[in-house]
This record gives sequence, C-alpha cells and structure tokens, in this order.
Amino acid sequence: MDWSLLLSNLWHMALAYVLALPIAWNRERREQSAGLRTFPLVAVASCAYILIARSALGADVNAQARILQGLVTGIGFVGGGVILKDGDRVRGTATAASVWTMGAIGASVAFDRFELGVLLTLTTVVTLSGLARMKPDAEDREPVDTEGAPR
Repeated sequence: MDWSLLLSNLWHMALAYVLALPIAWNRERREQSAGLRTFPLVAVASCAYILIARSALGADVNAQARILQGLVTGIGFVGGGVILKDGDRVRGTATAASVWTMGAIGASVAFDRFELGVLLTLTTVVTLSGLARMKPDAEDREPVDTEGAPR
C-alpha cells in the first residue's frame, strides 16, 4: 500500500467533504429534498472520480476531459431528481443547482484547485443564504406580462 497516496487522497476527499458541509447545512435547515447526507456524498464521489481518473489515465488530457464530462452529466441527472413540480410552481431548482455545484467543488479539489473549491462554497452559501432573504420581496410583486404591464 502506498501510504503517501492514501494520505493525499484522504486529504482531497476530506476537504471536498468539509467544503460541502455549509451548503448541505443550508439545504437541510430549509428542509429541502437533499441535505446533510447528499451534498457531502456528491462532493466526495466527484472528487474520487477525478482522483481515480488522474491516477489511472495519467496526463491524458482528453481522457480526463471525458471523465469530467461524464461527471457533469451524471450530477446533472442527480440534481434533476430534486426538482419537483407542484401545480403551476417548480420547486428545488436552487437545490439542484447546489448539487451540481458539489460536483464542481469535488472536481476542483481533486485537480488541486483548492481556491476554486473555496470560492464555489462561499459563492453558493452567500447566494443561498443572502439572496433567500430577498426572495419573499420578489414573490410579493405583481406578475408582469411580456409588454411590461401588470396582469
């Protein structure tokens, strides 16, 4: 067993896990369909897929790009599962976008782009927490038709 590789992988996956927690907590607190279990698992699995690809495929950029492409598609599918239609309203799009962001956080950590993982976490937390306070104001507005006149 290569202990240095084990420690390196542990470091990457632990960081992806930790970066996912504030976003997971936000979604859990708001009682969304994905939360404290889903978000860290998506971030860690995304990180692991990229670590495996980097290890198995070496410096083959095209092969790594295909793995990343498949990861983005797969996580989009998972995110789509949290979107719910309730009558004429659609719910869960912010949670779905956050799940998709988990893939980017995990991948950025696996590619040693820690600053991107931190920035994605901060941006997502600020967006979900800060902008959520503005949403009730926007929902109270009267609907506007395509020509700008109130309905």
